[in-house]
Amino acid sequence: MSNQQIKGHLEALVLAILEAGPTHGYSIIESLRANSAGLFDLPEGTIYPALHRLEDAGLVNSTREIVEGRQRRIYQLVAAGQQSLTESRASWHKFSLAITKILAVNPA
Repeated sequence: MSNQQIKGHLEALVLAILEAGPTHGYSIIESLRANSAGLFDLPEGTIYPALHRLEDAGLVNSTREIVEGRQRRIYQLVAAGQQSLTESRASWHKFSLAITKILAVNPA
């Protein structure tokens, strides 16, 4: 799947991954890949700008940790991010029902 097809949904997908708990950017990439059976195999250059947008919007916060001598930024969903995720899920549900209805095979 191309990055263009995910555009507009990436932030909601990242929030959904962070709902499980705080984690670092590469772990988010791995979770997206694993939970989509490899369909969402996104480069780091896609995820980190999305994380920065989410942080700038006040939907996630981050802290720095040193793990095995390397500094990592750990991202965590905050209350406003949970609310945004709830709204995104409701919007996606309506959208996907409409698309499914239109694209469904309709024998004449």
